Amino acid sequence: MTDVRQLPEAFLLKMQKLLGEEFGQYLESFKEEWKPGLRVNTLKLSPEELAELVPWNLEPVPWADNGFYYDGTLDGEVLRPSKHPAYYAGLYYLQEPSAMTPAAMLPVVPGDRVLDLCAAPGGKSTELASKLKGRGMLVSNDISYSRARALLKNLELAGAANICVTSEAPEKLAGVWPEFFDKILVDAPCSGEGMFRRDEDMVKDWNEKGPEYYVPIQRQILSQAAAMLRPGGYMLYSTCTFSVEEDEGNVAYVLEEFPQMQLCCLDLDKVPGACGGFELPGCMRLFPHRLKGEGHFLALMRKKG
Repeated sequence: MTDVRQLPEAFLLKMQKLLGEEFGQYLESFKEEWKPGLRVNTLKLSPEELAELVPWNLEPVPWADNGFYYDGTLDGEVLRPSKHPAYYAGLYYLQEPSAMTPAAMLPVVPGDRVLDLCAAPGGKSTELASKLKGRGMLVSNDISYSRARALLKNLELAGAANICVTSEAPEKLAGVWPEFFDKILVDAPCSGEGMFRRDEDMVKDWNEKGPEYYVPIQRQILSQAAAMLRPGGYMLYSTCTFSVEEDEGNVAYVLEEFPQMQLCCLDLDKVPGACGGFELPGCMRLFPHRLKGEGHFLALMRKKG
């Protein structure tokens, strides 16, 4: 857990302005333990079947039908889901609960051609593959070759068959697949402010590479993703940061640069505790003081036609 006193002053001032009266509640959330989660791989079994196989208590994550918080102790003994045989069999994936929202909110159906553009290590790709149910096509890409290898391993472990794993820059993919995909997920690299509570290393990284470093990268990725989306298709943009520049600012950039893209309103009721975007209604924001999860941002866009 990160000590709130480690947070950069510039970040705290920005969050105070962003949250207003809720700023104190946000700081108090740093005193709480973050909630680990797992997501059942429905390509292999149902949540009910998994519950019979594992020894720990599972509490449903409200926004993911196959997502659960788990209690890592039993009779005082620490249980490690990463050491259980069911984990090595690919029956579930360990994933922070808020990070389950992007794949849950992208309306993938069997038969779709789907692109996960920044996919490693595979938490979201494995869920997208399960939503396809062996039909259609999933292209999972990560520009880092080493991370792409880990991505492939996780997809194979999950039993995903209709996949293509690539390690390319987005502009190269756009040259091969113009207006090809029905659904695209862009879970972009970001300044990671939403992970500060659980990972103090993210705080150190922020001091070296803050929002101003990531915004140009995110806009380049989003521009190439928009070029690969077919008319009528949906693109979901997500980050694990609170930065308005990286979140709503980038969505506004896409809507301005690509007039054929339109913002779709996400249903806040699907994620109890979620709130809308700042000065951009229709987006979704998750804060750790509002729900049992870390920070996240989501925006769903559709290409007209």
